[in-house]
Amino acid sequence: MLIGVAFAQEAGDAAQQAPGGGLSPIFFIVLFIAIFYFFLIRPQQKREKERREMLNALSKGDEVVTNGGIFGKIVGLDDKTVVLRVSEEPLVKLELVRGAISKVVTSEDRGGEQA
Repeated sequence: MLIGVAFAQEAGDAAQQAPGGGLSPIFFIVLFIAIFYFFLIRPQQKREKERREMLNALSKGDEVVTNGGIFGKIVGLDDKTVVLRVSEEPLVKLELVRGAISKVVTSEDRGGEQA
């Protein structure tokens, strides 16, 4: 019986020694959410905004690369589609969804080679 009383007294002392113990888990949850936001969500939103701006700024004559790795020059634009000239001889044109454009390329990206 004395052992049970001693354990109960130790448990009571431990509960009284940790005031504000409920604040610590809340702090870590808020810290975890902040880290998650600044390292994952915010950079992804920034990349998506830059991609939307790039797609909206496309114009005829821009050299682009598609998500599939095809290089071409824009010869026609629509609200949702892009017509790419891939080759001169024989003339090859592809009509793609605007979202299939990965990036606008420069001569440096192509290794200084002109299409």
